[in-house]
Amino acid sequence: MTELRQMDDGLLAAGPFAGPVAMPLAPAHKDASDPALLPSEAPLAMPSQDLSVRVPRPAGSAGARAWIPRAAVVVGALSLTAAFAYELYGVLSFVAMTPIQFVFLVLSTVTFGWIAFGSLSAAKGFLPLFAGDKVDTLTIAPADGPLDARTALLFPVYHEEPHRIAGTIAAMAEELLHLGKAQKFDVFVLSDTRGANEGDAEEACYRELAGRLGGLINVFYRRRIENTARKAGNIEDWIERFGGRYDHFIILDADSVMSGQSVVRLARTMERAPRAGLIQSIPRLTGATTLLQRLQQFASNVYGPAVAGGLASWHRDQGNYWGHNAIIRTAAHDFVEAALLQRAGWGVHMVPSLQGSYEGMPPGLVDLIIRDRRWAQGNLQHLALISRRGLTAMGRVHLSMGAFSYLVSAIWALSLMTGIVLALQSQQLIPSYFQDSKTLFPIWPVIDPGAAMRLFLGTMAVVLLPKALGLALEVKRAAEAGELFGLPRALAAVTIETFFSMLLAPILMLTQTSAVVQILSGIDGGWKAQRRDDGTVPFQFAMRFHAWHMAAGAAIAFICWLVSPGLLLWMMPVIAGLVLAGPLNWLTAQPAGPAMSAVLSTWDDRDVPPILVRARELSGEWQTRFATSAAARRPPANDTGDVAVPQAA
Repeated sequence: MTELRQMDDGLLAAGPFAGPVAMPLAPAHKDASDPALLPSEAPLAMPSQDLSVRVPRPAGSAGARAWIPRAAVVVGALSLTAAFAYELYGVLSFVAMTPIQFVFLVLSTVTFGWIAFGSLSAAKGFLPLFAGDKVDTLTIAPADGPLDARTALLFPVYHEEPHRIAGTIAAMAEELLHLGKAQKFDVFVLSDTRGANEGDAEEACYRELAGRLGGLINVFYRRRIENTARKAGNIEDWIERFGGRYDHFIILDADSVMSGQSVVRLARTMERAPRAGLIQSIPRLTGATTLLQRLQQFASNVYGPAVAGGLASWHRDQGNYWGHNAIIRTAAHDFVEAALLQRAGWGVHMVPSLQGSYEGMPPGLVDLIIRDRRWAQGNLQHLALISRRGLTAMGRVHLSMGAFSYLVSAIWALSLMTGIVLALQSQQLIPSYFQDSKTLFPIWPVIDPGAAMRLFLGTMAVVLLPKALGLALEVKRAAEAGELFGLPRALAAVTIETFFSMLLAPILMLTQTSAVVQILSGIDGGWKAQRRDDGTVPFQFAMRFHAWHMAAGAAIAFICWLVSPGLLLWMMPVIAGLVLAGPLNWLTAQPAGPAMSAVLSTWDDRDVPPILVRARELSGEWQTRFATSAAARRPPANDTGDVAVPQAA
């Protein structure tokens, strides 16, 4: 379990630090890297938090007057779910409902309720966006103007390509320098990379980066000896050793990029909002090359604004934290869950309208599944905290939603299995048309085809609603931008994305169900380095990796065929995705062709932001420079062609 840490809102009450704190350098045994690459320490206490104790919240703190939008979403979702349950009951109960029919009813209703809640939340965000309004939970300050606070930019890394992050840092430094704000920011690369060879190569790259950017912006590097608590422990170590020097810190992932404008605006907004503990930007996906990345990027960037707007509308200043591309007040310094910030009365805000925040995505389905397994473990661990009396109501909501987003896959899988059992049962059992009481007249089953059709159409409408809302926003944006083929391109892209998401959904359902079972059984998923660009896998590997998915799909198809051709047709979306899992993995990991890339492009592809262009240019330069430097450091070969090993003196 990741440790939860206490927030003490009195630690920085004296205001921002005017200069360096005179502290000794970090002892050498703390780090595997050179202590000279770090500043003097500025310790900040981070004691463990007792969640069994309630914390008094200040008057007028987060969450006030937020019940109306929350009630609207909840009541609307409950109404839709009740209508679904009523119609499904009418379809199932010909005479009297059997226990297995009741189980199917409950599982299907829970699954539908989760989808309905998400769709109505997206609708809540769509309305102001379509009207041209902003849905930010606080006003974002402009980039021009004074900035007194000091902010650290943190890059936690684990076996990442140094040249990529070096290029990102250099590009961000250029923009901050252009804005005249570079002196208010320091960069920390916080490494958990294992192995002396990789660690030394990484250190050499960041040492050179720090030297080249010296005088423009400070770049510090630290590699831990022990990667205790993984990423959370990495940030915790930084807070306890260096956090006292900084008013705020921004956490970026290894594939994150933020423009200088967005960084400065976040820092100035935090400076002007003294009760804000965290401000979460909504990063846009970028850098897609494979087909899977194109699909993810389109879905996130087109459907995502309505979803993010909806969350902001009912979260208000009790929002959530997604782990990166967010600014955190060091006085609050929580990096695990926004629930703890809310608990102490800090506002947790979302700013969907802020431009200039970007991140990458897994290149292939294998990489996506590995990342999803890690996320599932982090979210399901929080189930143990939901009942703790020290949390706020919205804190419990966030923790519950995070866990349920994975549990619902297992519920969906169980509902499908129950439905198949029902279908088999209907074929094997002889129906009884007489009740237990004595009667001369049979009770014939009455099937309501209208209820079945209403159920199907209503379910499809709710499931596809976020896509329709995203399509409407994309068409509106294209029309305002004067794009000639905006409407046909958007329609084609939504159709393609919907087709592939339909095929991929049952694969992810089974992988997430497997993850849930493993996690609840106490099996740790481990910590694996992520691939960022090339997600290709050999076709044979993809077939072996998904052998059990394809076997499950074939078994379901056979059972459905035994029952009736109609059931086989009805289950075809699920069956097709599972049976084709191996080829789909291989296909979606391939580079997207020119036609598919054009259709699935987003406006960031058609008008690439300058920070992304510059970051890619500098990453390429650093890749060349780093390769040259590595070759220069490589020991000379001896006459036999082997690498010469220096002898001890």
